[in-house]
Amino acid sequence: MNPTSPHDRTVRCAAVQLHGVLGDVAANVAACRTAVEAAVLDGARVVVLPEFFTTGVAYRLDVATAAQPVDGWVTDTLHRWAADHQILISGSMLIRDADGDVRNAQLVVGPDGLVGRHDKDLPTMWESALYTNGADNGRIDIPARTIDALPTPVTVGGALCWELTRRDTVRRLAGHVDLVLAGSGWWSVPEWTPRPVFRRWEAANAERAQTAPGLFANLVAAPVVHAAHVGELTSRLPGQPGRYRGHYEGGTGIWDRTGALVAGLPPTSTCPGTATPVVADITVGRGTPPPTPDRYWLTRRGIIPTYAWHWQRLWGRRFYRAHVHQETYQ
Repeated sequence: MNPTSPHDRTVRCAAVQLHGVLGDVAANVAACRTAVEAAVLDGARVVVLPEFFTTGVAYRLDVATAAQPVDGWVTDTLHRWAADHQILISGSMLIRDADGDVRNAQLVVGPDGLVGRHDKDLPTMWESALYTNGADNGRIDIPARTIDALPTPVTVGGALCWELTRRDTVRRLAGHVDLVLAGSGWWSVPEWTPRPVFRRWEAANAERAQTAPGLFANLVAAPVVHAAHVGELTSRLPGQPGRYRGHYEGGTGIWDRTGALVAGLPPTSTCPGTATPVVADITVGRGTPPPTPDRYWLTRRGIIPTYAWHWQRLWGRRFYRAHVHQETYQ
């Protein structure tokens, strides 16, 4: 059951689908600016950018070396957009913190500046080469009068990609948040030999990417605004010969707190350096969540993701220690 609350309010939200340029921060920020402006023209007051909106995600040095300071020009740009348009905006990027570690930090920014931050808890597969673990609960209280479209008080939840598929994320957010701001850079299963087998695995992977936000919305009893990447990508593979060639699965959309899709975009590639928003009205407010599943993974990962999770994390951590972490950060 997800009964309405007297604090519920209809808010126009946008999720941005990005066909980015791997490692090119300036090009990706420019593409997102175009999408933000289009969303605002369509009335959006909350805008969500994808996970890794500055860089995309791949096992590549140009991605690993593109981490930004939390008080750098990208955060300043998000603040300017929020102030100019009187919106709440969210997206994640690689942030190098003062301790020398890099984290996958989802920033929530309003007209008055940074409101809060959620660091993704566990890097997925080759992401271990790019950043280290986060430790917060993913809940961000939005100050009163941040934007007039939001009810007060309101708490938003942050969730990034495979966090949407794990029981622990549900436990952190279910019944505690009124809106989930989510993003992903979910890549495909490569078409290796034997091709019929890998194609079946990819079909299951694509379905999982498309349905995860709706399943998560139902389990936490809060609407989900989910922004995602599309487009082709290639990279090396941690600890393996050959190269990965695939694409991002998409999954950009807006789901209500029952898990029903309100509006979405097909995972269609455009051209690198472009972004498109989907905009819809959504009822912001928390419902009564169902019992949390006992299983750790909300959906089955499959053989290839399970293998990659362990093997690529092992090699990714070695790469991170050798090339990304800095003992002293100025």
